[in-house]
Amino acid sequence: MLRSMRVFIADKFEQSGIDGLKASGCEVLSQPGLKAEALAQEVARFRPDVLVVRSTKVSEAVLSAGALKLVVRAGAGYNTIDVAAASRRGIYVSNCPGKNSIAVAELAFGLILSLDRRIPDNVASLRGGRWNKAEYSKARGLFGRTLGLIGVGQIGRDMIPRARGFGMPVAAWSRSLTPERASQLGVEFKLSPLDVAASADIVSVHLALTPETRGLIGASFFEAMRPGAFFINTSRAEVVDADALANAVRSKGVRAGLDVFANEAAGSTGDFADEIVKLNGVYGTHHIGASTDQAQEAIAAETVRIVRTFKETGKVPNVVNLAKSTPATCALVVRHLDRPGVLASVLDAISTAHINVQEMENVVFEGAEAAVARIHLEAEPPVDMLERIRASNPDVLEIGVIRL
Repeated sequence: MLRSMRVFIADKFEQSGIDGLKASGCEVLSQPGLKAEALAQEVARFRPDVLVVRSTKVSEAVLSAGALKLVVRAGAGYNTIDVAAASRRGIYVSNCPGKNSIAVAELAFGLILSLDRRIPDNVASLRGGRWNKAEYSKARGLFGRTLGLIGVGQIGRDMIPRARGFGMPVAAWSRSLTPERASQLGVEFKLSPLDVAASADIVSVHLALTPETRGLIGASFFEAMRPGAFFINTSRAEVVDADALANAVRSKGVRAGLDVFANEAAGSTGDFADEIVKLNGVYGTHHIGASTDQAQEAIAAETVRIVRTFKETGKVPNVVNLAKSTPATCALVVRHLDRPGVLASVLDAISTAHINVQEMENVVFEGAEAAVARIHLEAEPPVDMLERIRASNPDVLEIGVIRL
């Protein structure tokens, strides 16, 4: 086990998670509500190994303020973290995918029901002392209406049985969805988001924010939607062109239920000035999709697991910023006796040849007498370097190069 780790928690976090981190031997400081410069100053003062956040933005100034090794987003997304800056500084970024999926799916259906039955308007009328059953008796109902899913990750998949419970057929598109997988899920496969828009009475978006999904739901999507259809977004505001959505609400009677907005307040409270919520036919919630006790307990437990695993093994579950590929062109494979200094001499030779190491692993055989190292290199080593390693180190049993 590694030394005691310092963990700084910058947002509201479940007590069970704080207790779990302390039980794992971590020194924990919880100061929810710190933002920007104040957060950077506290990170510099406390010098945590791990920073845990929910909605707080983690800028490069925060990442460079102390000695951070890991940032954990206690939730599914991580777009509030400067991942590129973390990668430049060798800081792991991890998240808790799938732990809030049921909570988000429940809210999505709450918004669907609210739009169909105009529940917020009902409440406002009653609180205003007005009884208007004639107006609010008008609803189409959900049974038999097609739910279109944009994205069938864990949250999208959790929408499917709930739709089935309401008697709703489901049509879906996702970048990874195949006709075979759609059949297994019991949904109708669609080739594109536009096909979903054209075929659905209700569209619900469940996409992670990536360069490919940013602005994916735009004017052509809303043009394809049926007049009076419902549009639900509980994922990320940036995947939707807000102006195109507003135009669809005004021009073709699209009704929208939104949990995410382009102009959200920086913290849990604050001023809010997104004009889209002022449109008739738009209902909004305060980015609360993951905010159920069940979801937060699950996320807290996953956060503890991530930190404990990192503390005990150095490995990071759910890490999001490791390179999917490297500039390595070949692998140097060294079969050797498992003795001190063998790999050090190999790495010295690689350094002398001015070749950069991209990745490496050393696998030890049973009995700990011999091992095999695979060292991924940016360039192929010269033959004379290999010969020198063989000649100078009798503990090297075999050495060779595999082109990648």
